[in-house]
Amino acid sequence: MSLHRRALLKGMASVGLLTIIDPIASMANEGNQIRSAAPSNIIFNQEPLPYSFDALEPIIDAQTMNIHYSKHAAAYVKNLNEACAEMKFQTSLSQHDALLNILGSISKYSSKMRNNAGGHFNHEFFWKCMCSPKNKTIPGPASLKAIESDFGDINKMKEAFSTKAKTIFGSGWAWLIIDEHRKLKIVQTANQDNPLMDITPKQEVGIPVLALDVWEHAYYLKHQNKRADYIQAWWEVVDWNFVERQIAAGIN
Repeated sequence: MSLHRRALLKGMASVGLLTIIDPIASMANEGNQIRSAAPSNIIFNQEPLPYSFDALEPIIDAQTMNIHYSKHAAAYVKNLNEACAEMKFQTSLSQHDALLNILGSISKYSSKMRNNAGGHFNHEFFWKCMCSPKNKTIPGPASLKAIESDFGDINKMKEAFSTKAKTIFGSGWAWLIIDEHRKLKIVQTANQDNPLMDITPKQEVGIPVLALDVWEHAYYLKHQNKRADYIQAWWEVVDWNFVERQIAAGIN
């Protein structure tokens, strides 16, 4: 891990940024602790989907959500556990802290660990970024203040984020992150990488507050090859209450 990255993560920890990742932090409970034990006992769990498969319709259809969660995301958890066993990975940390530590030093692990640790984190985070359009939310005061400060207004932020998502070559993710200066920034990552990773070639790092999956399996059944349509529609299911919590904890 580079000195720059160590300083960044240390600084983020000092202001509480490493505690705001809700989908992973939610796993840190007594029933889900990782103990120092034989590799076969090190288990990362897939959290229950926070809503029904059809909750995001008509934006994301039930069949897509079912396959995405039950097949794609579940496979990352299974393969991550296999990668841990293969590398004889052991820890006494909670799943939350163990996963953050893996991501923060991913360069020393196998490609299987990188792909599946990233895939597990990314999907657990992604589910929390969305809610039913019937429960439509709006940006809160902390979100609006930070967005207006760093982008001008909410529409400019959405446009910049959407452009990042549309221009990812192949499969990947678009992210709204808190950077080392505690500013909001929009970045993109390939495959199942994310801004928490120390990877080469160097990418921008930070703490995620919003993420969009633009792998084709996230939208192809409904939107076919029309990624731009999926991205535009996706804003209707963004859970701004979740974003507000992340920004309020990380910037204020």
